[in-house]
Amino acid sequence: MFQAPDKTERIVKEVIGLFFVILMVLFAVSSTANAKTARIKDIVDIEGVRENQLVGYGIVVGLNGTGDGLNNSPFTRQSLEAMLERLGVSVRDQNMNTGNVAAVMVTATLPPFTNQGSHIDVNISSLGDASSLQGGTLLVTPLLAADGEVYAVAQGEISIAGFSIQGDAATVTQNIPTSGRIASGGIVEREIDFTLEELQEVRLALKNPDFTTSRRIAQAINGFTSASLARAENSASVMLKRPANYDGSIVDLITDIEQLPIQPDQPARVVISERSGVIVMGSDVRISNVAIAQSNLTIRVTETPQVSQANPFAEQGQTVIVPRTDLSVNAGNDVKLALLETGVTLQDLVTGLNRLGMQPRDIITIIQAIKAAGALQAEIEVM
Repeated sequence: MFQAPDKTERIVKEVIGLFFVILMVLFAVSSTANAKTARIKDIVDIEGVRENQLVGYGIVVGLNGTGDGLNNSPFTRQSLEAMLERLGVSVRDQNMNTGNVAAVMVTATLPPFTNQGSHIDVNISSLGDASSLQGGTLLVTPLLAADGEVYAVAQGEISIAGFSIQGDAATVTQNIPTSGRIASGGIVEREIDFTLEELQEVRLALKNPDFTTSRRIAQAINGFTSASLARAENSASVMLKRPANYDGSIVDLITDIEQLPIQPDQPARVVISERSGVIVMGSDVRISNVAIAQSNLTIRVTETPQVSQANPFAEQGQTVIVPRTDLSVNAGNDVKLALLETGVTLQDLVTGLNRLGMQPRDIITIIQAIKAAGALQAEIEVM
């Protein structure tokens, strides 16, 4: 007669237990969903898929008297003479006095897998004493890579984002008028020989090396493909293999895995710039037990010299300057020690110091002192 209540009580306990299990699973799923994740394509680079820097030396013409002075820039004179001779005009030993020409350096970035005939943007920077490149036109300029080969040719009208206006008693300059840009001003003449689709394996290079992130990338790829295709080699690279029974190429495999979400992990780090007073800190920075006291010694020296001169129509006397100096010293005598408990974040410390009116440079000094005391659990990187 009393078996039914026991059975009912046991069922209720099982239902309650199952309910708590469901809550724990939902909490875990919610925590995973709310974690700060990034796609694999955003945190890695494919080895071999890279940009290449191009550089060239060129001549800009059409300037309105704002070009190089040929007497002050011999390289501009030589370049102008050589260019005219190639065009059939002989100007050797002639007195040229034009201000409409400027020697420039031309730079560009060649993106990966750029096809022959594609257009790229080029940047122009003055090399001589030209005051402005406004209205100038760049003549045909070969662009070379590190191997000395020509990969692109640039030419076109220069667009600048600044100007310079000068009068007899005043000068107004906005931005940098001696540098500009030619949108789509370069034409690719040579392709870089690199065939990605024929590779059987590629290395994924982490943009921010970290052992934990590298291992998570390998685990995510292997879990997605249900095969051991990825292996974390070190903190900076993950090796990805193309399986023998895979129908697509290595490009297809990269496309399949680059959208996988990864939660990157980075060591606690504080980046400071003493020159500009900038402080950038990570969210994982922690401070151990430490007592802090900061006192500013301020010495102010004010000079207010006075002029002493003789009375009018006096037979003797001269005008002299009498020094007057006012000294004031503030040693910060009211400063007391402040105790920080374990687990306090650097954000809490900086917020408290800001409320006390501390300047960024004082905060940087305090952070460095806490690190020297061994109480700052983070790396400090000085820019």
